[in-house]
Amino acid sequence: MRKAVSAEHPGRSANPVIKVADLAWLEFDKPDLGRTEVFAHAFGFATALRTDTELMLRGADAGSPCVIVRRGATSRLRGVAFAATEEADVVRLANTVGAPVRPLPESLGGVAAHLVDPSGLPVRVVAGTHALPALPVQSPHTYNVGHVVRRTNATQRPPCVPATVQRLGHVVLQSTKYVAALDWYLDHLGLIVSDFLFFPGQRDRGPTMSFIRCDRGGTPADHHTLAMALGPANRYVHSAFQVCDLDALAAGGEYLEDAGYQRSWGIGRHIQGSQIFDYWRDPDGLLVEHFTDGDMFDSTVDPGWAPFTASGLAQWGPRATGDFLGISPRHLRGEAPAMVTALRARNEFDLHRLIGLAKVARS
Repeated sequence: MRKAVSAEHPGRSANPVIKVADLAWLEFDKPDLGRTEVFAHAFGFATALRTDTELMLRGADAGSPCVIVRRGATSRLRGVAFAATEEADVVRLANTVGAPVRPLPESLGGVAAHLVDPSGLPVRVVAGTHALPALPVQSPHTYNVGHVVRRTNATQRPPCVPATVQRLGHVVLQSTKYVAALDWYLDHLGLIVSDFLFFPGQRDRGPTMSFIRCDRGGTPADHHTLAMALGPANRYVHSAFQVCDLDALAAGGEYLEDAGYQRSWGIGRHIQGSQIFDYWRDPDGLLVEHFTDGDMFDSTVDPGWAPFTASGLAQWGPRATGDFLGISPRHLRGEAPAMVTALRARNEFDLHRLIGLAKVARS
């Protein structure tokens, strides 16, 4: 892991308005809530609420639902919600930026400040929400590792069942205004960068992807709660949900495969964040991840710097697929118009950045 050099982005704001505690939930539109719920149960969610127009999905951990899905014409991410430490933080943030504070629906409870990031994505910062009680969980397996024997006279027989989702871990977004959006999240929500990536040969032009965590002081937080990358369109890339261990992840993947769902990439171990990962496409083509064993950093860790390469996305596992990288024929048909539009617009995605992005998939 390389370190920053003089004048590079510091990875944190000198004076953020507030410091959020976590990612609360994601909000999606989906045309078919029934089909969405069937996949969600196979993926490992439980249903917290179901109406004709809304579906709330939760993990086993106590707290807010992980995902809120509303009936819509197309499948898309419609917003993200972050959890503030207390309601006073919500009010202070709203007053600073001139955003409204409104009560959330009774099914959620609490209040929210309603903001929009520089990419146009609605962002809620919430506090005082109802806490759903914990559900039964999968127990991590007991492993004999090296010469350390913890299991005797007992076998390992993980069942081929859905991997129980414990909680929402992170969301990854692409933006044509990457630096502006990055600074907005650092300045307003107090997030801090764990790792920066830069396009090959373009470090002097600054980072093009960042893995960003919550600043909880001396309390460790996920290596990234939000990840952002520069690209030709403002879009959702994927979201990630924690499961208890490798056996749960692998057996859960077998269950999804047997049910006819599409694996996008996996199983492997990432470099930035160290998670063991497995990526799947939902029935509408959106990308979701099971992960386990991720890094946890407190606020003392400074950002790392590394080149953004396809081969640098994992320590081990299969090569990153064209589907995951967005360079399969199905993806490229829609990507070309987006690139032309981005190059004509006033944003951070220029011709040099396009050349750098083209190198990522080949490197």
